[in-house]
Amino acid sequence: MIAKPKVYVDTTVVSYLTAKPSREIVTAAHQQITLEWWLSADSRFNLVASDLVIEEAGGGDPPAARARLTALEGLEIIDATTESEALTEELLASGALPPAAGRDAAHVATAVTNGVDYLVTCNLRHMANAPVRAAIERACRRAGYRHTAICTPEELLEIKE
Repeated sequence: MIAKPKVYVDTTVVSYLTAKPSREIVTAAHQQITLEWWLSADSRFNLVASDLVIEEAGGGDPPAARARLTALEGLEIIDATTESEALTEELLASGALPPAAGRDAAHVATAVTNGVDYLVTCNLRHMANAPVRAAIERACRRAGYRHTAICTPEELLEIKE
């Protein structure tokens, strides 16, 4: 049996998944796509998160936090390590991610150092955009790691013909 690809689910995904539908059309579309992806994701992927995802998901409005944490139940929790902490620093020092994106760098580094295949995110500013992805990939290679593919739920949707 072929192992399912491992996918790190970042906090933005469960935030889009559990938020009230947006009245802004683009955000509402991203929410719908995220829901469609989520409904079949566990049958096609080994979904994982980290303690940082749990910490972020548990913050803010208590009912919203409960909904996010409930969505994460059952996901394997992978560990941040000294290697991931060092890669976080490298991602920031290299300029692949700006200093204000330390938590985003930690998500990437945790996924990369744990050999995760994909990091799925709705963060288009600091993760899922072409120039940032390229900079992250270069920094990971320089640090001796195979990069994790960073993508949106839409990019991991199952194609049905």
